[in-house]
Amino acid sequence: MRASRLINLLLLLQTRGQLTAAELAVELEVSERTIHRDIEALSAAGVPVYALRGPHGGVSLVDGYRTRLTGMTAEEAEALFLSGVPGPAAELGLGTVMAAARLKVLAALPPELRSRASRLVERFHLDATGWFQSGEETPLLPVLSAAVWESRQVEVVYDRNDRLVERTLQPLGLVLKAGIWYVVAASDGQIRTYRVARFRRATAVDEHFQRPQSFDLGAYWADSTAAYEEHAERIEITLRIAPSAIDILAELAGSAAVRQAERLTPPEGDPDGWEVLRLRMDWPLEVPARLVALGADAELLEPAEMRLRIAEIARQVAARYAER
Repeated sequence: MRASRLINLLLLLQTRGQLTAAELAVELEVSERTIHRDIEALSAAGVPVYALRGPHGGVSLVDGYRTRLTGMTAEEAEALFLSGVPGPAAELGLGTVMAAARLKVLAALPPELRSRASRLVERFHLDATGWFQSGEETPLLPVLSAAVWESRQVEVVYDRNDRLVERTLQPLGLVLKAGIWYVVAASDGQIRTYRVARFRRATAVDEHFQRPQSFDLGAYWADSTAAYEEHAERIEITLRIAPSAIDILAELAGSAAVRQAERLTPPEGDPDGWEVLRLRMDWPLEVPARLVALGADAELLEPAEMRLRIAEIARQVAARYAER
């Protein structure tokens, strides 16, 4: 509701000039205190609004301030306001800029489009991360973002899991995938993808680089993710699982893996009413620890060596808790 009220406040100031806080409060059916808070919000969003005290004072816009936008269809207006994800914008340091831009665009739209865009903002919200995922700590994201924008080389220390490596990168773009930030960068003549949370140090240097004219970030990302999914190391497992735990399995193995799993129902049925699934999981070395998270609601049937590894992890966990 506040977004619509801010737009209406801005439109009143545009069309009627200077108004007192009391007059604005009557027009918008709110308290004067709310009007003062909204004026502060407009100012923080970059709208040149100011208040004059005294008997002839009031709230007004800087002379000559106008916004105008023409040629936009209803679908374009709706797509514009559905495309903005506030969390990632804030991480890039663009939260205030995005809020100001949306506010100005709304104010400039014709009334019929403004109404549709406002309703969309009130009724739809995009959240890029999954449940119980707060995203990763990415303190170096602003440095990398600035380097991407300025085509500036960056000296980094990157954690490859097995060791730390030092590189000089030419960052070409940033990608947000399921709440995780990646930087696509050229190094030693090759373009690679790096996970932003794994950078231990990143320092922009004075040397700029020439961005390849033929490079298309969207096309590169589509090709690289397709290649990764095709060649990623996977393992096939057979799992007996309680129906109530299948949603948890989807978080551990991926919803696509669970959807594509083969259902192996025993001829006589399962004595506990459980399901038997054959599915593929990524990163075989990490699978035993992930399956332990299912607790007593699942039992790995195959492969046998992984079953032994899960039993060993369970013994270690039990011993750990037995100590106290």
